[in-house]
Amino acid sequence: MTSKKIEKLNLEDALQKLEKIVEQMEGEELPLEKLLQHLEEGMKLTQYCRKLLSEAEFKVDRLLQNNEQISWDDLQM
Repeated sequence: MTSKKIEKLNLEDALQKLEKIVEQMEGEELPLEKLLQHLEEGMKLTQYCRKLLSEAEFKVDRLLQNNEQISWDDLQM
């Protein structure tokens, strides 16, 4: 999966894809090349999930610092 395709995912979808990759790596005997592909994709997904979580944390911190009331719409990315 390319970085552009990953960036179109929301956090939940990215986590699901990451979980599926982990299950495949743990459950199947895969050739080294396939394992490396899974590892690379998993690392990209992990980095993307961290980015989304960091952005959400920043947004929540900003809202709390401004004493604004947090609504669900404010948290949407």
